[in-house]
Amino acid sequence: MSTRDRIIAAATAMMHEGAPRLSVRAVAARADVGASTLRHHFPTQRDLINAALTATYDSAMPDERIRDTSVPPRERLRECIWRLLEPFGAPAEARELWTNLLRMFAEAEADTNTRAGYAVLMAEAERRVGAWLAILEEEGALPRGDNARRTDLLLTIVDGLSIARAMPLSEMHLENEVATLSLAVDAVFDVDFPLRPMP
Repeated sequence: MSTRDRIIAAATAMMHEGAPRLSVRAVAARADVGASTLRHHFPTQRDLINAALTATYDSAMPDERIRDTSVPPRERLRECIWRLLEPFGAPAEARELWTNLLRMFAEAEADTNTRAGYAVLMAEAERRVGAWLAILEEEGALPRGDNARRTDLLLTIVDGLSIARAMPLSEMHLENEVATLSLAVDAVFDVDFPLRPMP
């Protein structure tokens, strides 16, 4: 593993653990590199956070599944969206992750870098979901339409379910999540999302 990849891996692990902020010293120590080496690869803390968030999405949510035409399109999209809820493992681990993310990003005293990190996280989610929808459109499995609105619908559902993940779970919770997510995916396929005219 390259030095750059070690640094990203250390930053990503700290985010998953709910570190309140990714200081250069803490990440450098975790990666077993000097602070100057880290700064060589990531001149600013913002660069480091952006790289860690992007790497998290790329590793946890590859696009191969959405391209598997042996699986019905709705099922493929549902499975991919589900990965947004459980990107790193079992439901219990996902609950801990969402609890940590909510704690990190929703605190009133969150600093500018933390809030910017949340913006990157949302941009990565929008980029990934938009790409999945475009793949289904190109395949002819999804009618042409306003994918920005479709993405907004799906991510609004994911946001709600992720907040629920951070709360105490009922016995029926996961079953209800599957049903809710399936309804959202059905809406993407069945509801007309006409393309908005260009301004």
